[in-house]
Parts: sequence; C-alpha cells; structure tokens
Amino acid sequence: MPFSRPPFTPLCQLSAGATGRICQINGDENFSQRLREMGFSEARLVTKISGTTTSLCQINGTRIALNHGAAMNILVELIPAVSR
Repeated sequence: MPFSRPPFTPLCQLSAGATGRICQINGDENFSQRLREMGFSEARLVTKISGTTTSLCQINGTRIALNHGAAMNILVELIPAVSR
C-alpha cells in the first residue's frame, strides 16, 4: 500500500495556537520573495496566534500579521500538539 501524504492546509485555516511546518508558498515571484524575506520559508515552523480575516502568526520569535489572501497562499503541514 503506497504511503499517501496528507494534504497541506492554508495557514489561515489553522486553529489559534496550532503550529504548522511551511511546505509550499504559492503566488508570483515578488510575493513569494517578500514572504521569504519576512521569514516565511519552506520547512520553517509557524504558529497561528489568532485571527480569521487577518492572521497573527509567530515565526522565528517574531509576531507578524498577514491578510487573508497572503495566509491562503502559505501551505502548511499541521504539527501535532505535544501533550505535557
């Protein structure tokens, strides 16, 4: 049975407090480059703090607000929460 990878989730669809690993950035080259300059690059972990129309995220210890369109173009793999 072949291994099937779960589909990626747009960052804007994560629940508040959830963490994801960035897997893909969609959009034109200028948009993608600007996100990478802000720290949103593939394989980085990002935590959604809050928001629906604007997503407040934390990446590399910095909080950044993204509009819904930008957050839709950042596809993440959900990282399961660690139980303590």
